[in-house]
Amino acid sequence: MSVLRTKPIRDVLAQGSDEGGEPRSRLRRRLGALDLMGFGIGIVIGTGIFTLTGIEAKNHAGPGVVVSFAIGGVVALLAALCYAELAASVPTAGSAYTYAYATMGEIVAWIIGWDLLLEFALGSAVVARGWSGYLADLFGLPSAWFAEEGSVVNLGAIAIVLILGVVATVGIRESARITNLLVLVKVAICVFIVVAGLFLVKATNLSPFIPAAEPAGGGEDGVRQPVTQAIFGLEPSVFGFAGVLTAAAVVFFAYTGFEAVANLGEETRKPRRDLPLGLLGTLLISTVLYIGVSLVVVGMVRYTDIDEGAPIASAFKAAGAGWAAVLVSIAAIAGLTSVILVELVAMGRIGFAIARDGLIPPSIARVHPRWGTPYRISAIVTVGVALLAGFLPLAALADLVSIGALGAFLLVSVAVPTLRRRRPELERPFTVPFSPVLPIVSALACFYLMLNLSVETWLRFLAWMLLGAAIYFGYGHRRNRLARREAGGAGVVPGRRPVEQLGRG
Repeated sequence: MSVLRTKPIRDVLAQGSDEGGEPRSRLRRRLGALDLMGFGIGIVIGTGIFTLTGIEAKNHAGPGVVVSFAIGGVVALLAALCYAELAASVPTAGSAYTYAYATMGEIVAWIIGWDLLLEFALGSAVVARGWSGYLADLFGLPSAWFAEEGSVVNLGAIAIVLILGVVATVGIRESARITNLLVLVKVAICVFIVVAGLFLVKATNLSPFIPAAEPAGGGEDGVRQPVTQAIFGLEPSVFGFAGVLTAAAVVFFAYTGFEAVANLGEETRKPRRDLPLGLLGTLLISTVLYIGVSLVVVGMVRYTDIDEGAPIASAFKAAGAGWAAVLVSIAAIAGLTSVILVELVAMGRIGFAIARDGLIPPSIARVHPRWGTPYRISAIVTVGVALLAGFLPLAALADLVSIGALGAFLLVSVAVPTLRRRRPELERPFTVPFSPVLPIVSALACFYLMLNLSVETWLRFLAWMLLGAAIYFGYGHRRNRLARREAGGAGVVPGRRPVEQLGRG
């Protein structure tokens, strides 16, 4: 049995259609373009804008962190174009996992699905701990139960994950309504931060815009240095244009998650029109807000004096507008809440797609008859994320979210020209311009940013991939739907012809 067998496009489309597939494993179409954009902005604008701006400005890029956010936004936009073409052509649950299964083979699909589960699980857990910290600061709650440091168990993180997990499990419309409300709050406050902050910017704080490169401290050598420096034997350094690129690789974390929109293709009323709108609208709005917020932060306070823990609030305080810190905390709590909710929704859909294909036990792909959601896998991922958020200090693992997302984006970029070559007749309501040039540029840009992450991050990523390989070869390789068909025709979707009668399509 080949690890490179592909899932026929006709099977993929039939599973996600209103007529095809099994009723117990078919989701309900309830979302429109604004809902998709709400989910996208809800997950993208979160911890990155409230924490990474200060960390990367102070440690790697200085005011050049504005350029870092711009670079990250361009790379994310290239990947979003690729996602938009595939999502409009193959509007089903699973996003990158499903696209890879139809174009590059089963083992690649498993790798990307396992990779996405890592991205969303760690991302939501990291954000949940950040949410708990902001809540403690705003209401003076005991740090022993809510803070990142000094707590054995983070009750705040566990509570918010469990509450939002119930929302994600009960219904997609309920999740959309809550997300849209939270997005309105945080976008309005982000716009206020930019407009009010522009009046407090001092030109002297922006000079030099890209500080001269200097040798890194002891924390940037060995496995903590970027892979590019380790490969070429360069002396570990910070700032300069190399620092801007390193910061771009890290702040890319702030753009991760927009692909969650593509996971909702099977629940979108008009997916071929609305999925590209949701994906590209999310990235354009988020990039503009990120660049604006990072500019006013490094403009209000000298980058060397930025408070890494609360860069926006501390910048307003330094500029004599401490009253704005309360608004920032409210925006942070609203922003992080929507991130956790959308991450949990996305994880459920990815796990649902993988289980429906039989790569993990298919019984957990059951859709609730009344709620219309994959309730079993949603409950499982909720409990898993709650345990991660409550008991593990995950700050050091945040870069794994970036490398996981970049790996997924790279493979999606490769999938666009691959699918065009294999299925030129497939209806494509949206197409990436200048293909295959832009998809190739997108793949190379993602890989280059991956190389700017630390050796330590790569080693952790490799360990996760090895665990996934053990699960795949121990279970999924022989027990999935395609394997059962090869073994004797079992697993054919009821009411449809066997795959051999469908040809290669």
